[in-house]
Amino acid sequence: MESLTTPNSILRRQHIQNFSEASQLEPHWGYAYRVVPCTNDPGSCAYLDAVYDAHDVGMLYTGIFWATVLGILLVWGIGRRVFPAREPVDDLLAQLSSNESTPQRPKPSFLSRSFSAVTSSVRHHLLPTAPLKSIFGHTTRLQLVILTVLTAYLSIWSFVGIVYGKWVTPIKGQPADVVNTRTSLGPWADRVGVLAYALTPLSVLFAARESILSAVTGVPYTSFMFLHKWTGYIILAQSLLHTLGWVLIEGWLYKPQPDVWNKWVVQEYAIWGFVALGLLVLLWICSFQWVIKNVTGYEFFRKAHYVMAMVYIGALIGHWEELQCFLVPGIVLWVVDRLARLGRMGMLHCGYQRKVGRWGFSSAEAEAKVWKDERFGDVVRLDFEHHQKAWNIGQHFFLCFTEGSLWQSHPFTPLSLPQTNNVGDVKHSYVFRAKGGETRKIARVLEEKLKEEREGRTTTTNVVLQGPYGENIVEGLTQDVNVLCVAGGTGITYVLPVLLRLVREKVNPNRKTELVWAVKRKQDLEWVEPELEELRRLGAAHGLQIRIFVTADDAVSEVRTTAGDEKKVSEDVDSKSVSAGSDQSQNQRPDVNVAVNEFVGNVAQGSTRVFGSGPPSMITELREAVAQRNSGSKVWKGEERFDVRLVCDDRLEW
Repeated sequence: MESLTTPNSILRRQHIQNFSEASQLEPHWGYAYRVVPCTNDPGSCAYLDAVYDAHDVGMLYTGIFWATVLGILLVWGIGRRVFPAREPVDDLLAQLSSNESTPQRPKPSFLSRSFSAVTSSVRHHLLPTAPLKSIFGHTTRLQLVILTVLTAYLSIWSFVGIVYGKWVTPIKGQPADVVNTRTSLGPWADRVGVLAYALTPLSVLFAARESILSAVTGVPYTSFMFLHKWTGYIILAQSLLHTLGWVLIEGWLYKPQPDVWNKWVVQEYAIWGFVALGLLVLLWICSFQWVIKNVTGYEFFRKAHYVMAMVYIGALIGHWEELQCFLVPGIVLWVVDRLARLGRMGMLHCGYQRKVGRWGFSSAEAEAKVWKDERFGDVVRLDFEHHQKAWNIGQHFFLCFTEGSLWQSHPFTPLSLPQTNNVGDVKHSYVFRAKGGETRKIARVLEEKLKEEREGRTTTTNVVLQGPYGENIVEGLTQDVNVLCVAGGTGITYVLPVLLRLVREKVNPNRKTELVWAVKRKQDLEWVEPELEELRRLGAAHGLQIRIFVTADDAVSEVRTTAGDEKKVSEDVDSKSVSAGSDQSQNQRPDVNVAVNEFVGNVAQGSTRVFGSGPPSMITELREAVAQRNSGSKVWKGEERFDVRLVCDDRLEW
């Protein structure tokens, strides 16, 4: 209990309780103090009992909600370390069972076979793209299931633990027929409001690039963006329901009107509530792809999103500061994320600069090559060396072009194999298509420099790096795992490092490896010509098969080649041309489903991992194809080739 010296700033909802007749104030975490004993009429006192009990229970439920989230993360984090992605016991047995350079893998253990069968079954059902793509986008069924579970969980906590009833109470100084109608709408509206506050730090966690969730789960931060978006939608729905509930109460159920409404709507906490809701609606509108594409642009949306989100949290504190226990952590997480990003950039670019012989900050000078393409967008390749620790295959960097805008950066996956040379430098190579925005701007800058220099197709530009981000996509990729890489256009940068690593490993004649790559033009092969030549040269011993589809030239064509062939790939494309009027022209790019089926069908032993990168339509087909080839029952019977795992550049690993 508290004395009556409690500051007036915490005495909310004074229109319900009579503080002038109070003998004591009872504190309630996250809510207004309660006057005890209740000096109102019996109906109002019963209503206040329901309100405060519902709030106290609701705060308990938010604790249970966060305990559940943290418990899941704890179990997940421990599980990743106790049961890593690879199968260490079986791998060790394989090494001990034979002294050959390519040991035969023993029969999987009961535990390993059980785990593989279960995960294969889960992929079969949950890997395909979710229905209603117009609403949920190109996400998987798994993401939709997680969202459904979260929504159902929150819905339960929104309704349980509330006394439902109706209390009609008299009003002092008013006729007998002018009464207040108090219902359970009040405590219910408060409950969904509290849950909206409780979800705020989770939404910030989902959006963080320096992700605590990724560090614990191993899932890349980009995979949480879908949940960040839809958690925001849930918060918006909760906020609308909370506001609607109290608008109905203050503007209709309480009497006399409009006196009650006019007194309530000008209170500071109510004004801040409407400001917060307005900002939330604006955030929602600005998140539509149509608005981003045609009105704001992505960079403006991103910067405005940060600003509006922080102002929104500030407005929430102004609305109900007693619940800032949920809001301050959200602000702290956001600030830590921003500082960590700056820290990463500083670690990459601050230090002793050998080329200039001084300490300080220095950008990386990249050799740039441009391929003009008026139809589909110019393509740029960047090559440079930078002094740093090697990253993991599959990770990406955010690149800022100093000749463009210092306030914009874009994510790119290096196509080069991350290896540190004898002076501590690592080679970076990137290929990207300049369709619009900052990438188109930098392509034009490079084109102008080429015109001025008049020295072929190569010039230089400076870049600032931030990263690396993402997961190690070759973790657990042992020699008995078969590898299929499927790429579309510049998506080749995601899969090339995987293949470059494989062709430099010991040869396993039982492993099947293949690359399927769709490009627009024959000239596109020049983007990665040195890497293709290395694959052809070293991949011969590995039986690496390379299939390249040209989809937009005058002649639709496919080239099938085995690494080690004497012909160059570009020559093979010319020799394998197919007329545009043939049956193949109906499906100009590779049939992903056929490619996956043929590959898995020809696997001799071991499981399969499919690496994919390309347009959303290709990834959607690839998910469907991989899902169909997974079969838990067949894996349980020992047919490991039906344990097919997909790793694609939407950063959601299966």
